[in-house]
Amino acid sequence: MCLGVQLPVLTSFANKAEMKAVVALALLVAVALADPQDGYNYQAPGGQGSQFPTGTGQGQYPSVPAQYAFQWDVNHEPSGNFYGHKEQREDANTQGSYYVQLPDGRRLLVEYYVDATGYHPTVTFEGEAQYPSGGNQGYGQSGQGSNQGSLSQLYGPPSK
Repeated sequence: MCLGVQLPVLTSFANKAEMKAVVALALLVAVALADPQDGYNYQAPGGQGSQFPTGTGQGQYPSVPAQYAFQWDVNHEPSGNFYGHKEQREDANTQGSYYVQLPDGRRLLVEYYVDATGYHPTVTFEGEAQYPSGGNQGYGQSGQGSNQGSLSQLYGPPSK
C-alpha cells in the first residue's frame, strides 16, 4: 500500500549517530503506515443462520466426559528400535504404559495412572543387562558389518 510518501535516499552520513537516527525514523514511518486506518474492527462469525456456533458451548456442542483408547508400537529390527505406548481414559480415570528396549538388552517399562493429585508412575526393568566382551565400543551404527540390528552387542559396561 503506497500513500505517496517518499523518503529521501541518503548516500552518505556525517557520522554513525546521524545514520542511526535516519534508520530509526524510517522504521517509525514504516510502522505508522502499516497500522490500519480503521482499526481491526471485524464481525465475528456466529449469529442466526451462521454455520459457526456462537461460542456459548450449550447449543450445538454439549460437553461430554473424555473417553478414548490408543496403542502404538515400533519394532524395527535392523535398527534395534523397539518401543511403544498405550493409554485409555474414561471420565477422570486415565491409565497406561510405555516401554523402550535399552541398548544393554533390558526393557524399561513405565505403568502409570493419573488422578486428581497428579501422575503416578511405576518404573520397572525387565531382563538382565548384558555387556559384550572386548571393551567399551559405545553405540554402533546400524547396518554396518556383523553388528547389524543389534545395538546391545556394541554397548559397553559403565565405567567405575
